[in-house]
Amino acid sequence: MAAVLDLAARAIGLSDPNPRVGCAIVSPAGELLGLGHTQQAGGPHAEVMALRDAQARGQDVQGATAYVSLEPCSHHGRTPPCCEALIGSGLARVVVALEDPNPLVAGQGLARLRAAGLQVEVGPGAAQAEALNCGFMQRMRTSRPYVRLKWASSLDGRTAHPDGRSQWVTGPAARADGHAWRKRAGAVLTGIGTVLADDPRLDVREVATARQPLRVVLDRQLRLPAQARILQGEPILIAHGAAANGTRPDLLDRGVELLELPLNEQGRLDLAVLLDRLGQRQINELHVEAGARLNGSWLAEGKVDELLVYLAPRLLGPGLGCAELPGPVPLDDAQRWQWIDACPVGSDLRLRLRRPGSP
Repeated sequence: MAAVLDLAARAIGLSDPNPRVGCAIVSPAGELLGLGHTQQAGGPHAEVMALRDAQARGQDVQGATAYVSLEPCSHHGRTPPCCEALIGSGLARVVVALEDPNPLVAGQGLARLRAAGLQVEVGPGAAQAEALNCGFMQRMRTSRPYVRLKWASSLDGRTAHPDGRSQWVTGPAARADGHAWRKRAGAVLTGIGTVLADDPRLDVREVATARQPLRVVLDRQLRLPAQARILQGEPILIAHGAAANGTRPDLLDRGVELLELPLNEQGRLDLAVLLDRLGQRQINELHVEAGARLNGSWLAEGKVDELLVYLAPRLLGPGLGCAELPGPVPLDDAQRWQWIDACPVGSDLRLRLRRPGSP
């Protein structure tokens, strides 16, 4: 199953909005017969890819075992049900890491396998399969994406000098690693303040990817400059307030999609409504790279599931912080986070933390 999960990871940046799934078919004697992982949406799933691989190798899968990192689908979507493909192949046993929370599946694939006489085991590698598909799992359960908030700072918590200069706080290895996390996302989001200050492209460049995530800019007053680098390439979504509606036909002419959002009690774009809209667009993971004010809004409203922090071994002194939170609050009432891992990346340190209650 560990090898199957490694296969599933190859679907990162390829399979969205479908989950990342791997499959291996093994003979009763332990011989590897076929391997596969999920392809692009509308393409074959992992089980079909593994069966095709076994056929291409001239292998007979009668009586074999399929190891799959997620329950085989049981419904007709853009592809036929994978459970039927496994049943029709003559397999004797299927080992599944995790049940699929998709209401169209939700145990039905496992039931159909058992009804056809196959032995079914569920559970090996479940935690790893859940982590690999945290966004898909959350969207199926809550209709909202999994939100990952990323920043890079110095040891004293500064993301930039007081004048906003920030290139680069961390080294090249950390920047490439950050692009790998962008690759995981269905959408990458920033605020108009970051666009005006840094003019980012916000795409995936430093690692290979089969697709670019949707780029989202929160721009209540539609101040985005027509020459901004983020407008190079597609897809682009600009979320704005009602007062700005109809004011930027030049953006529409460039293929930009505009999304009107209501304002919350603080007069800012409503993040809860935004997450609902992104969930409706089948965005599994939302990757946020913004400034301290917008970061603070995401955190204060409890909308962040995971923090991705790159810490550089340097001290900047006075400068811009990571997140502007309301407060101060008593220490006992401060937000608490749980460690996922800490990992050196080049000369920097990558920290990952999970909000208690998040998957």
